[in-house]
Amino acid sequence: MAANCKNPRSKAGAYRRFLSIVLVTLVGVLLLVVLLGTNSVSIFVSQSPNESSVNVLSPRYNNSDNRLILNLPKQSELSIQLEKRNQLRPRNTDLYPKLAQNHITIVLYVHNRPQYLKVVVESLSKVVGISETLLIVSHDGFPGVSPNDCKDKEDAAKKHCVGNPDQYGNHRSPKIVSLKHHWWWMMNTVWDGLKETEGHTGHILFIEEDHFIFPNAYRNLQKLAAWKPKKCPDCYAANLAPSDVNSRGENWDSLIAERMGNVGYSFNRTIWRKIHMKTREFCLFDEYNWDITMWATVYPSFGRPVYTLRGPKTSAVHFGKCGLHQGQGGRGACIDNGAVNIAVEDVDKVVNINSKWEVQFSENQPGYKAGFKGWGGWGDERDRALCLKFAEMYKN
Repeated sequence: MAANCKNPRSKAGAYRRFLSIVLVTLVGVLLLVVLLGTNSVSIFVSQSPNESSVNVLSPRYNNSDNRLILNLPKQSELSIQLEKRNQLRPRNTDLYPKLAQNHITIVLYVHNRPQYLKVVVESLSKVVGISETLLIVSHDGFPGVSPNDCKDKEDAAKKHCVGNPDQYGNHRSPKIVSLKHHWWWMMNTVWDGLKETEGHTGHILFIEEDHFIFPNAYRNLQKLAAWKPKKCPDCYAANLAPSDVNSRGENWDSLIAERMGNVGYSFNRTIWRKIHMKTREFCLFDEYNWDITMWATVYPSFGRPVYTLRGPKTSAVHFGKCGLHQGQGGRGACIDNGAVNIAVEDVDKVVNINSKWEVQFSENQPGYKAGFKGWGGWGDERDRALCLKFAEMYKN
């Protein structure tokens, strides 16, 4: 990427070119009309964020039989337009016709906070090795609101409204349920629905719009993914950051194996298959957060501890200060007056992990575990049914 560009003027121009493309896509209304009208969409970006291209991706309905099986409604004009754009090739394949061997695909999932997105894109533009890989941006738009939905703690029988309350008596909130829907739809689409990733068996890195990525992140991750089978056979994943989002690492001369965090996590197709087999556990658990759902019910169902391997110093930082559906305006963007000030030291610009280091296992860590009953927000049978259908979208 622009990280190895010696001409600062061309580097800035290339970055602006990529950023302008991304921001244009934010203007488009993103639509996934499935069951509830919950909206999720992905944007496909080519190999290099400074010269990248964008294709909007909506869920694919390949034929009428598939639509019948999934009980999907008739597509809207916008949904059809997005489906056609899904079929376009990524741009810049003329500049980067062949991906690096054993590359780690990067998935950036975003919501409606463009100022956050600008920060993460700028940080990605400085990542060493970014031009060797593929970047996919998964973007959810406006959550679906069904007519006559019950609200808050309304009684469905008395109000003649529609919906099932969660374990605390609260009815669904579209903004809240869309978070879990987006993550699950994105996972199924990235692993099983994209032609560009169908043969990818290696790791895929997942980051969010409020994650600042250090220049050494990609090279560190390549090392961790390569070392993981021998150094940590019990590790399911590799992480760029500690599971404690407030930690910057221990600065030990050792690698760390701990529970999988939600900042800069990566795993391969074998692990995705294990996760996909737990569809019912994921979709039926009364918890609107995808990560808490994974910690409290999916990972424990594997029958043994789920570790991730990381370095002793973070290569990614969570800088978000408010929820996913807040802070999209200019003054209310929750980024310290529209900017973020994260110090990048020399050690953050180069590989800072060592193959000779031992692995320190962190056991009995705090956080959500098996037995936690969930915060609710996921009691409506329609949301659960939609979630289950997402797992069936790409079955042959």
